[in-house]
Order: sequence, then C-alpha cells, then structure tokens
Amino acid sequence: MTAETNNAATRPLWRRIVDFPLVAMIIALATLAVTIWLGSEIFRSLPKMGIPVATRQMIAGLTVVGLAIAVYKSAICKLGEVPRDDLRRKHAVRDLALGLGGGTLLFSLVVLVAALVGVYDIVGVGSARSILYALVMLGIIPGVMEELLFRGILFRHLEDFGGTWFALALTSALFGVAHIFNPNATVFSSFAIAIEAGVLLGGAYMLTRSLWAPIGLHAAWNFTQGQVFDVPVSGIDGTGLVEAKLSGPELMSGGTFGLEASVIALVIATGAGIWLVLRAVRAGHVMRPWWVRRRLARAGSQEAIRVDVDRDANLGPPV
Repeated sequence: MTAETNNAATRPLWRRIVDFPLVAMIIALATLAVTIWLGSEIFRSLPKMGIPVATRQMIAGLTVVGLAIAVYKSAICKLGEVPRDDLRRKHAVRDLALGLGGGTLLFSLVVLVAALVGVYDIVGVGSARSILYALVMLGIIPGVMEELLFRGILFRHLEDFGGTWFALALTSALFGVAHIFNPNATVFSSFAIAIEAGVLLGGAYMLTRSLWAPIGLHAAWNFTQGQVFDVPVSGIDGTGLVEAKLSGPELMSGGTFGLEASVIALVIATGAGIWLVLRAVRAGHVMRPWWVRRRLARAGSQEAIRVDVDRDANLGPPV
C-alpha cells in the first residue's frame, strides 16, 4: 500500500466524502456561484454617483473577477484530495504571454484565411473609443471567469474522477452547450465552439497545468476578433478598429454568429488544440481515472503515485 492510499484510509469519513472529486467539484461550483452573487450584490448596493452605464459594467465585472480570484486562491484551490493552485505565480507571466500571443495569432490567421477565400472584407475605418470596454468585457472578464469555471473547477475535478480524456471530452461539450444561449447561436456554432475552443483551451491547460495560458488564449481570441477585426464574438456584435462584414456561405463565414462558427476557425483552432494535447501527452500530463489509480495504489504500483502538479509534473503514463 502506498503512502497516498494509507493517508486516504486514515482520514475521517467526512473528509473522504468532501475530498471525493465530484463532491469537491460541487462545493467549488457552489462557492464560485455564491462569490459571483455576492460581488454583484455588493456593487449593486453602491450609489451610482452619475457613473456612465458602460463604466459601471466594467467596474462591476472587475469587482466580481477580483473576488473570484481571491476566493479561488483562498478556498477553491484547497479542495480535493490533492489541493492544487492553478493560478500560482511560477511561470505565470510566461504562460499568460504565450496565451495572449497564441490567441492573437490564431484568430488573425482565421481572419487571413477568411479574407483570402472572400468571406471577410474590410469596408471602412472603425473606432478605438470602445477599446477599454472591449478589453474588460470581451477579454478580461470572460477570460478569467470562464476559465476558472471550465478549466479551474470542472476540468480539474472531472479529471480527478474520470481521467484526462473524460475531463477533456465533457468540459468541451459543456463549453459548447453554454454558448447555445448566445445571440444568433445554432447547433453547429455550439458544436464548433465545443471542438475548437474546448480542445484548444483544454489542451493549453493540460500542457501547462496552469490557468494562465488558457486565460490568455481566451481573452486574446475574444479581443482580437471583436475589437481588432470587427467580427461578432460568439454571436455578439460590436465595434472594431476596422469596419468589416462577413458574406458568402455560412459554413465558411459563420453567419451572424461570427467566424467562430465557420469551418475555417474549426480547422485552425482545433488543429492548434490537438497539437497542444499531443504535447501534453508526450510530457506525461495525462491522468488515469480515480478508480484505476486506487486499484494500482492498493496493488503497490508506482504508476499510481501522484505528485504536485506543475510544468514538469508526472501524472502517470498516458492511457
């Protein structure tokens, strides 16, 4: 019997229940939901003081983001049998920078291909007046909050329970379903989001074992398409630095949902995501399901040993 199995067996029953991956996930989800509600209520109770609506939206959103990060660092990351902080400072700047650069490059490539095949055209000059609003509302808020939810909580605990492939498949599907409620969404747009974004962001998390890279990817992808190239962000239209229009077959242009629902983005982003996943597999960043790890631990196999998750973490051989 390994030390890990022995420690699990000696913990009180209530602690073993709380530490079970699916129970820890539910507690984390409830904690994040309460944090979001509390942040919204606190901001709503403050006097408006003549602040413009857009400014209030940004302040409210950033308030919730700040609270969510604080609660994650102080409580959520400590949940589970093996507590883990996926917002640690080590490699944070590098991973965030790589994510920001990768997201900008990938969507720029999507636009380039769309322009070459004639479905994206620049028809005028846009405006930079909303650039701060776009940075906050399109980049920072969804980048942080959605990655805390989908990778920081769901992926982490689903992986602890069912293994890496289970977590990648289920979080990708859930990410697509979450976008079915966006304006102009279709079944295909949700499918495309699930595959291209689910695999891309999940692959970035698998490889780095940190939330900084997927946060950067997510934020830069949104900001680049909406503010730089004037493409609807998941069905939400806005104003960019240029004035552009999409035309042609919906399969290529994404229609009113935007290029995220196009075959172009599906191929490019999914290809990048698969590359990240393969790199993670080669690095050994693949976890076996909970019940397999327990069986191997009882048998005294070294394959079941878990160590602290970091850039060079050993999560057991690929399966």
